[in-house]
Amino acid sequence: MTPAHAKASNAILPEGFAQALAHVCSKNTLITDSDSMQRFLIEERSLFTSNAEIVVAPSTAQEVSRIISLCAQWEVPVVPQGGNTGLVGGTVAGRGEVLMSLQKLNRILEVDAENFTITVEAGCILADVQKAASDVGCFFPLSLGAEGSCTIGGNIASNAGGIGVLKYGNTRELTLGLEVILSDGRIWNGMRPLYKDNTGYSLKNLFIGSEGSLGIVTKAILKLYPAHIQRKKAFCALNSPRDALTLLALARKRSGDDVTAFELMSRFSLEIVTKHTDNNEPFSESYPWYALIEFSTSRTGNDLELLFEAFAEEAFETGLILDAVVAQSVDQEQRLAALRESIPEAQKKAGGSIKHDVSVPVSKVPDLIEKASAAVLALIPDAKICAFGHVGDGNVHFNVTQPDGADRKVFLERWDDVNAVVYEATTQLGGSISAEHGIGLLKVYEINHYRDPVEGELMRTIKAALDPYNIMNPGKLVAS
Repeated sequence: MTPAHAKASNAILPEGFAQALAHVCSKNTLITDSDSMQRFLIEERSLFTSNAEIVVAPSTAQEVSRIISLCAQWEVPVVPQGGNTGLVGGTVAGRGEVLMSLQKLNRILEVDAENFTITVEAGCILADVQKAASDVGCFFPLSLGAEGSCTIGGNIASNAGGIGVLKYGNTRELTLGLEVILSDGRIWNGMRPLYKDNTGYSLKNLFIGSEGSLGIVTKAILKLYPAHIQRKKAFCALNSPRDALTLLALARKRSGDDVTAFELMSRFSLEIVTKHTDNNEPFSESYPWYALIEFSTSRTGNDLELLFEAFAEEAFETGLILDAVVAQSVDQEQRLAALRESIPEAQKKAGGSIKHDVSVPVSKVPDLIEKASAAVLALIPDAKICAFGHVGDGNVHFNVTQPDGADRKVFLERWDDVNAVVYEATTQLGGSISAEHGIGLLKVYEINHYRDPVEGELMRTIKAALDPYNIMNPGKLVAS
């Protein structure tokens, strides 16, 4: 659905509610000054703008509980927000809704290096969690472009993915326990640092990926791993996505499955990165496709380098790799990683873009890129296909940039048409129209067309059971 057609609620707050809210909030929790509110109201892609009249920024779970309890009594909806880095309008609040920032709940409570767990509040910045793990010789593998500003609560609410899913899984696989404020203000204590617990329904998994529509996460226990000691990273030139798939299989086999990242980039995506950012072309000539590959392990010694050399030699001999730059220092690793991480920034400067965060079985990635590209170019012959993503887990960011010289507004008016053909190609291959970004406002009505009717009914039943007054981030994820 075109963003212009997807809107937050325009209801108004009931008379007297603001005064009642002020009584349950601590000092500096309630924010009503328009200038102070602005940073919470504009979302990352500027597709939506919150018009909430009240922002609250509680600093404890108990204060969150009091606010939710009051909102339940008044039947006033609450929209939780972490770092405000979401891409689908999942934290956009309307006039009659309270926007709740969790950024003040930012304490790292415990790091248990023997149990390989870290206990944090929901407002902790992802990069701070990574550093806290590193400080005790451990590794927290969730990694994504917004890690310097996104929060753990937001990562949990969206079941964030990123570059490490191939080896370590999504946020869901990295979460052991949760504390959640329910829709009536009660606090569910699911903070159990257990790797095995078969005592009933897996309640935590209802809240992971729920976009705050069932409850608000305030604390989490997350898995850690031994710190990486050996690492090899290379930027490789390839002929095609199909060769990339063959190369991925070879890398996993030859490394002993120590591939921790395998990122695919089209030629167009590299072109805009080198044109619109401070990054330089890695090769003297251009190639159709590229892959950023990382091997890493907690083992000591130098066996990983030997494994990587053997893998690369075989890949060159078989023609899977056409050229490669292998990092020889941390600085070179960062420069190679920046080629991939800078794509979203470059896209903003390259013109209008219609973006798709889709996934298919890993074996179907080449088919998806081929089918979706053909369908889009049949609609808009001069469109630029900016395809990139986490090919190791089947997640493709299939983005379409406006043709050279095209009118941005006219191009974006084809939003629904382009979505339809890309999503059709995705679902025909057994895929999902949302791999890691979520549903939010952007896809909440579109998802009904692709979601199994029984699945939709089950989700609405769960929503009604846990949030009977529909006050927890209404209008997101599950349309009423």
